[in-house]
Amino acid sequence: MEHQSIKRVGVLTSGGDAPGMNAAIRAIVRSAATRDISVLGVRRGFSGLLNGDMVELSGRGVNGLLPRGGTMLYTARCPEMHTDEGLEKAANMCRYMGMDGLVVIGGDGSFRGALALSQKGIPTVGVPATIDNDIVCTDYTIGFDTACNTAIDCIDKLRDTMQSHERCSVVEVMGRKAGHLALHVGVAVGATCTLLPEHDTDFHSAVIEPIRMGRLNGRNHHVIIVAEGYGHAQDVATQVEAATGIDTRVTILGHIQRGGTPSAQDRVIATQMGYHAVKILMDGKSQRVVAYEGRSVTDYDIEEGLSREKHLDLDLFEVEQTVAT
Repeated sequence: MEHQSIKRVGVLTSGGDAPGMNAAIRAIVRSAATRDISVLGVRRGFSGLLNGDMVELSGRGVNGLLPRGGTMLYTARCPEMHTDEGLEKAANMCRYMGMDGLVVIGGDGSFRGALALSQKGIPTVGVPATIDNDIVCTDYTIGFDTACNTAIDCIDKLRDTMQSHERCSVVEVMGRKAGHLALHVGVAVGATCTLLPEHDTDFHSAVIEPIRMGRLNGRNHHVIIVAEGYGHAQDVATQVEAATGIDTRVTILGHIQRGGTPSAQDRVIATQMGYHAVKILMDGKSQRVVAYEGRSVTDYDIEEGLSREKHLDLDLFEVEQTVAT
């Protein structure tokens, strides 16, 4: 049952930006407006919350956000939120600004801030947005599909020159602690091998042997995908060239993976999640994180969600290992 006592909510984006964040903001503002709820956009994440850096958002004001990458509210790190004084200041600012709830769009660290605020009496809802797809309680996080497509497009272009010069290309993609992005990209580009932080593999059998077998099968160029959390791409390239004699070059895609127009999937799922976040607050619930399971949107207690462990898709990993060469 919806609680009409909700009159004003805040929304902020925190941590790394992800394509589709703007679509989620738009959905939150539009969903709130239909219920006569005003929305305060908190700029620059939790730092903006502490400093009162906010702007009123209207339905008309979020026109044109769907195709825009990044976040119109900006984002920033905020070490002060890790202190009791900072948390108390943030909670008091929410009360001072008349917020009946706060929606936090971001990743794991952002949700820990939302959890701490909820324990201070501020109703909070988390919306998962990170290109790493590493939020444990949801199958999907906003930005993942776009980041995959951006990396794939870059590697497809890179392949043209690698093939022309019969080289090996070592490509580093994002993923400090999780290899979901690297795994999906590796399968999609037909990589010779994919190196992930979750798997401590034997270098010879995982990298050198597939290259050798590829050459025997007539393959004149090779692509190795490295998740940044696995290790340094240059170290991988040095070992490959020393063991095979193949001219090996390194490409680090870096923050280009965070940008760009969000894909249809990211726009749709972000819109669903933003709508659901407002509904959660209207239902009088707090300390929740929106989750995407299968083809439906649900929600979990933030503390419960953060306590889970998310594993790689082992079926996809087996596929990648089988068809790599």
